[in-house]
Amino acid sequence: MIHGSTTLQRQRADGIAIGELSRRTGVNIETIRYYEKIKVLPPAPRTRSGRRIYGSAETRELSFIRRARELGFTLDEIRALLRLVERGFSCGEVQELTRHHLAAVKQKIADLRRIERILRKTSEQCAGGKVPECPIIDVLFGER
Repeated sequence: MIHGSTTLQRQRADGIAIGELSRRTGVNIETIRYYEKIKVLPPAPRTRSGRRIYGSAETRELSFIRRARELGFTLDEIRALLRLVERGFSCGEVQELTRHHLAAVKQKIADLRRIERILRKTSEQCAGGKVPECPIIDVLFGER
Protein backbone atom coordinates (compact mmCIF):
# COMPACT_ATOMS: atom_id res chain seq x y z
CA MET A 1 0.00 0.00 0.00
CA ILE A 2 1.23 3.48 -0.83
CA HIS A 3 1.27 6.46 1.47
CA GLY A 4 -1.05 9.26 0.41
CA SER A 5 -4.54 9.63 -0.89
CA THR A 6 -6.81 6.80 -1.99
CA THR A 7 -6.79 8.25 -5.52
CA LEU A 8 -3.00 8.06 -5.62
CA GLN A 9 -3.19 4.52 -4.30
CA ARG A 10 -5.56 3.51 -7.11
CA GLN A 11 -3.38 5.23 -9.73
CA ARG A 12 -0.30 3.36 -8.53
CA ALA A 13 -1.87 -0.01 -7.76
CA ASP A 14 -0.49 -1.41 -11.00
CA GLY A 15 2.74 0.63 -10.77
CA ILE A 16 6.18 -0.66 -11.54
CA ALA A 17 9.40 -0.75 -9.53
CA ILE A 18 12.47 1.24 -10.48
CA GLY A 19 14.18 -1.79 -12.04
CA GLU A 20 11.28 -2.30 -14.43
CA LEU A 21 11.19 1.43 -15.22
CA SER A 22 14.90 1.21 -16.02
CA ARG A 23 14.33 -1.77 -18.31
CA ARG A 24 11.42 -0.12 -20.14
CA THR A 25 13.16 3.20 -20.71
CA GLY A 26 16.81 2.16 -21.08
CA VAL A 27 17.82 4.54 -18.28
CA ASN A 28 20.15 3.24 -15.55
CA ILE A 29 18.62 2.94 -12.07
CA GLU A 30 21.24 5.26 -10.54
CA THR A 31 20.49 7.82 -13.27
CA ILE A 32 16.78 7.67 -12.44
CA ARG A 33 17.58 8.32 -8.77
CA TYR A 34 19.90 11.16 -9.80
CA TYR A 35 17.20 12.75 -11.97
CA GLU A 36 14.86 12.65 -8.98
CA LYS A 37 17.51 14.12 -6.69
CA ILE A 38 18.18 17.08 -9.00
CA LYS A 39 14.46 17.48 -9.70
CA VAL A 40 14.47 16.75 -13.42
CA LEU A 41 12.06 13.94 -12.59
CA PRO A 42 9.54 14.40 -9.76
CA PRO A 43 10.13 12.16 -6.75
CA ALA A 44 8.27 8.89 -7.03
CA PRO A 45 5.65 7.93 -4.51
CA ARG A 46 6.79 5.15 -2.22
CA THR A 47 5.27 2.06 -0.77
CA ARG A 48 5.11 1.66 3.00
CA SER A 49 8.34 -0.27 2.77
CA GLY A 50 9.97 2.71 1.04
CA ARG A 51 10.21 1.32 -2.49
CA ARG A 52 9.68 3.77 -5.32
CA ILE A 53 6.74 2.98 -7.57
CA TYR A 54 6.17 4.39 -11.04
CA GLY A 55 3.36 4.57 -13.54
CA SER A 56 2.90 5.24 -17.23
CA ALA A 57 3.35 9.02 -16.82
CA GLU A 58 6.81 8.56 -15.31
CA THR A 59 7.71 6.02 -17.98
CA ARG A 60 6.72 8.49 -20.70
CA GLU A 61 8.54 11.41 -19.06
CA LEU A 62 11.72 9.41 -18.47
CA SER A 63 11.68 8.23 -22.10
CA PHE A 64 11.38 11.89 -23.13
CA ILE A 65 14.37 12.79 -20.95
CA ARG A 66 16.45 9.91 -22.35
CA ARG A 67 15.71 10.90 -25.96
CA ALA A 68 16.46 14.56 -25.22
CA ARG A 69 19.80 13.56 -23.63
CA GLU A 70 20.61 11.44 -26.70
CA LEU A 71 20.13 14.61 -28.77
CA GLY A 72 22.55 16.43 -26.50
CA PHE A 73 20.10 18.65 -24.65
CA THR A 74 21.44 19.74 -21.27
CA LEU A 75 19.52 18.99 -18.11
CA ASP A 76 18.58 22.68 -17.85
CA GLU A 77 17.27 22.63 -21.43
CA ILE A 78 15.29 19.48 -20.63
CA ARG A 79 13.82 21.15 -17.56
CA ALA A 80 12.79 24.08 -19.76
CA LEU A 81 11.18 21.74 -22.30
CA LEU A 82 9.33 19.87 -19.57
CA ARG A 83 8.08 23.18 -18.11
CA LEU A 84 6.79 24.12 -21.56
CA VAL A 85 4.97 20.79 -21.82
CA GLU A 86 3.58 21.14 -18.31
CA ARG A 87 2.12 24.63 -18.79
CA GLY A 88 1.03 24.17 -22.39
CA PHE A 89 3.49 25.10 -25.08
CA SER A 90 3.56 26.65 -28.48
CA CYS A 91 5.59 25.07 -31.23
CA GLY A 92 7.42 28.39 -31.62
CA GLU A 93 8.68 28.22 -28.02
CA VAL A 94 10.01 24.71 -28.54
CA GLN A 95 11.56 25.75 -31.85
CA GLU A 96 13.36 28.69 -30.22
CA LEU A 97 14.85 26.47 -27.52
CA THR A 98 15.83 23.91 -30.15
CA ARG A 99 17.51 26.54 -32.33
CA HIS A 100 19.62 27.67 -29.38
CA HIS A 101 20.60 24.06 -28.76
CA LEU A 102 21.39 23.55 -32.46
CA ALA A 103 23.70 26.59 -32.40
CA ALA A 104 25.55 25.10 -29.43
CA VAL A 105 25.86 21.75 -31.24
CA LYS A 106 27.28 23.49 -34.33
CA GLN A 107 29.83 25.28 -32.12
CA LYS A 108 30.87 21.98 -30.53
CA ILE A 109 31.33 20.45 -33.97
CA ALA A 110 33.54 23.38 -35.00
CA ASP A 111 35.54 23.00 -31.78
CA LEU A 112 35.97 19.26 -32.38
CA ARG A 113 37.16 19.88 -35.95
CA ARG A 114 39.73 22.38 -34.64
CA ILE A 115 40.90 19.86 -32.03
CA GLU A 116 41.13 17.18 -34.71
CA ARG A 117 43.35 19.43 -36.89
CA ILE A 118 45.65 20.24 -33.97
CA LEU A 119 45.96 16.60 -32.93
CA ARG A 120 46.54 15.41 -36.50
CA LYS A 121 49.18 18.07 -37.17
CA THR A 122 50.93 17.42 -33.85
CA SER A 123 50.82 13.66 -34.29
CA GLU A 124 52.32 13.97 -37.78
CA GLN A 125 55.24 15.95 -36.30
CA CYS A 126 56.06 13.15 -33.87
CA ALA A 127 58.62 10.62 -35.10
CA GLY A 128 57.55 8.14 -32.44
CA GLY A 129 61.13 7.34 -31.54
CA LYS A 130 62.76 6.76 -28.19
CA VAL A 131 64.09 10.30 -27.79
CA PRO A 132 62.99 12.42 -24.82
CA GLU A 133 61.67 15.19 -27.09
CA CYS A 134 58.05 14.91 -28.16
CA PRO A 135 56.04 17.52 -30.07
CA ILE A 136 52.80 16.21 -28.59
CA ILE A 137 54.01 16.77 -25.03
CA ASP A 138 55.39 20.17 -26.08
CA VAL A 139 51.96 21.20 -27.39
CA LEU A 140 50.27 20.03 -24.20
CA PHE A 141 52.69 22.13 -22.16
CA GLY A 142 51.97 25.05 -24.49
CA GLU A 143 55.55 25.18 -25.77
CA ARG A 144 54.59 25.07 -29.47
